[in-house]
Amino acid sequence: MMTKVLVVGGGYAGVIAANRLMLREDVQVTLVDPRTQFVERIRLHQRLAGTGEAVLDFADVLNPRIRLLVDTVEGIDARGRTVTTGAGATLRYDYLVYAVGSSSASSDVPGAAEHALPLSSLEDTDRLHTALAAAGPGAAVTVVGAGPTGIEVAGELAAAGRSVTLVAGGQLGPYLSDAGRRRAATALADLGVTVLDGEKNVVTSVAGDSVTLACGRVLPSDVTIWTAGFGVPDLARRSGLTTDSVGRLLTDETLTSVDDVRIVAAGDAADPSGLPMRMSCQAAMPLGAQAAQTVMHRIAGTVPQRVSSGFIAKCVSVGRTAGVYQPVRGDDTPRSIALGGRGGALLKEAICRSVTWALRREARHPGSFRWNTVRTRERALAQTASVGEPA
Repeated sequence: MMTKVLVVGGGYAGVIAANRLMLREDVQVTLVDPRTQFVERIRLHQRLAGTGEAVLDFADVLNPRIRLLVDTVEGIDARGRTVTTGAGATLRYDYLVYAVGSSSASSDVPGAAEHALPLSSLEDTDRLHTALAAAGPGAAVTVVGAGPTGIEVAGELAAAGRSVTLVAGGQLGPYLSDAGRRRAATALADLGVTVLDGEKNVVTSVAGDSVTLACGRVLPSDVTIWTAGFGVPDLARRSGLTTDSVGRLLTDETLTSVDDVRIVAAGDAADPSGLPMRMSCQAAMPLGAQAAQTVMHRIAGTVPQRVSSGFIAKCVSVGRTAGVYQPVRGDDTPRSIALGGRGGALLKEAICRSVTWALRREARHPGSFRWNTVRTRERALAQTASVGEPA
């Protein structure tokens, strides 16, 4: 008897989960995604600047036994074990892997929704590319947000000859060590990017041709790119499932929904025990594999394993010839050292290539993907439990 597993979302977590499930011959997997191609989100800044592509054929990264359905999921009926799609279909499942990923966070800054363009999806990227082309090569570009996406977008566009101002709204690269921030600042300066950091440079409003800062300064801005923060789709919340305040599906340490043993979560949209991991492919892929393993344990009637993955480093490219490789501890806090310059760029590119290599390999050889395992979650869970927080 075939067990039907529905994977909602074809990003890093969803693809790895679908491929890992191919370890069982008695599992029928359908992956639902609104796009006909797999999107390499870690390369969207390159697609925007025209220095690289960010899509692969799903056939390159999915096992041929997996059915790809190009559609959206509009609702989940946990009681009936069905989902409804945007095309009006009703799909039945025995188990569901919730891997809807993340998106740009909404902003309450006046004018941001109307005049600033986000960059978190393929469609966002292509809209921005069109806007930049229409504005012309001499247009003033403002990038709001100095996290990984903001730094990479600013660096890539500046390397392509654009006039770019990066508004940090606080600290440049807050996830980096002091050494990492210095290396990022140097690389951006070498490309001609103007970096405005500190509380006085927080964006207070956005207009069609300008950005206003807390200090009262008005920056001319023909194209404003908003990279500050990420959110998640509200599918779980709309479907009556328990989520955290951001909208991630709340699960236990086996990635099983606290509402339904037949639903497991993976990637950016998963919140195990109220202690979610950093939104990144570095977390999404191990979580995807572990979600699939939880499903297979349920099918076999055995006890699922707890989440056991951690981080090794954070890395960011600054144009094509510089980057920052920031080693981290098991709890994702930065170490004091960081590699920059050409070495940082080469490491970042090697990591990007290794991601797609791992996806392709798992498609051909299910079970081959391996990840870094650490025991810091146990300590973190114990600490949160000791102060009475959810764990």
